[in-house]
Amino acid sequence: MELLGSTLAATYAHPRPTPANFLPAISAMASSYRDCFPHCNLTHSLSLPWRPSTYYRAASNSPALDPYCTRSQRVSESTMLPFVSNRTTLVTRYTPDDWYRSNLTNFQESNTSRHNSERLRVDTSRLIQDKYQQTRKTQADSTHNLGERVNDIGFWKSEITHELDAMIGETNELTDVKKKLERALMETEAPLQVARECLFHREKRMGIDLVHDEVETELLTEVDIILCCQERMKLHLDKAIAQLAANRASQHELEKDLSDKQTACRIDDKCHHLRNTSDGVSYFRGVEQVDAMVSVPDTWAKFTHDNILRSQSERAASAKLRDDIQNLLVVTANEMWNQFNKVNLAFTSRVAETADAKNKIQIHLAKTLQEIFQTEMTIESIKKAISDKCAFLKVAQTRLDERTRRPNIELCRDMAQLRLVNEVYEVDDTIQTLQQRLRDAEDTLQSLVHTKATLEHDLAVKANSLYIDQEKCVSMRRSFPSTRRLVGFC
Repeated sequence: MELLGSTLAATYAHPRPTPANFLPAISAMASSYRDCFPHCNLTHSLSLPWRPSTYYRAASNSPALDPYCTRSQRVSESTMLPFVSNRTTLVTRYTPDDWYRSNLTNFQESNTSRHNSERLRVDTSRLIQDKYQQTRKTQADSTHNLGERVNDIGFWKSEITHELDAMIGETNELTDVKKKLERALMETEAPLQVARECLFHREKRMGIDLVHDEVETELLTEVDIILCCQERMKLHLDKAIAQLAANRASQHELEKDLSDKQTACRIDDKCHHLRNTSDGVSYFRGVEQVDAMVSVPDTWAKFTHDNILRSQSERAASAKLRDDIQNLLVVTANEMWNQFNKVNLAFTSRVAETADAKNKIQIHLAKTLQEIFQTEMTIESIKKAISDKCAFLKVAQTRLDERTRRPNIELCRDMAQLRLVNEVYEVDDTIQTLQQRLRDAEDTLQSLVHTKATLEHDLAVKANSLYIDQEKCVSMRRSFPSTRRLVGFC
């Protein structure tokens, strides 16, 4: 038997064609006929193990339906009816060649069917072995994956436990430091009030001087620093309480995550040690279609990692808060005094800049007045030039009009005609250019007049700004409290 090694989709489903010139020997065919037709030798045929018995029972009940009955049987059955022989009946019957070809076809189909059946059995045996090995490998991979999962859970359990111990220690330390926050607030109100009054007076600046300059930036920074110092002294207790609440929330998340991982570790460890012979193994139909998962490995690890990062962040914030509480009084005094000096320097620089700008405005105003006078003279000269060019245009157009009255053939496009036409265009273009220049000069004059008004207004604005910064704000800031008073001493 030839084994081609094909799978279930092998060629046994497609029989090979048998050469048409194959004819068995007459003796072999005669002996095989007796084996192939059950009604000729029923006892011998029933002894063959591969023939289904239902076929023979059905055939024996209807022997007339068997196309392979012997002629003697047909003759014996037909003796009951009169037989009428004629040539037409004999011609319509099968020939011996048809009979031999039918037998040969049946033999070939039998060989092909047995060949295909044998290949099917071989491929089925091979398939069973392959699937068995594949199933064992799949179960081994699942067991290995469960083991890795248990190790991953164990790793994250140790990380959570370490972070949980650190968080509990930090919470206890912050609770101790929180009890030290109940002093000193009063002297920050005076510098805060001075800074706010300076900002209020500077809001009375006019026009462009109402600028967000360095002085205003430093004053706002001073207000923010003083308010921040006040808030730190007033609200550090509340911040400590809020931080403790955040620490406990992070601790709760870590404890909950640790509890979940302990449960998951117990379940996965049980699954890892399950075998085919273990107790409790049963069918759970449809369980593979139930997808109750809420995470994937990335989000699962990220969840715990985020919990640990959140706890570490809260611990860092708690430690920073403890340091801020311990250094609060000294730091606030230094910050306020440093900012006070920065504001004073900014005021000095701004007063000098404003005075310099005022002097420069006066100079530019004088130059602008002179330029206005010059521009007015230029406008008059442009208007006179336009008036002069109009006479040239009139002459050229009059010449062209007169030449249109030449008779008949004398209406010639000669060089004089072409030059007159070009002259009209050139003079007209010149007038247009001068008119555009006149408009530009008038626009410039308007701009200069506007600049003059702006400079005059800006001069008044600068004088007002100098009065506010130099007379009001700087004199007011001489009453800043001392460092000793800022740290809470009388």
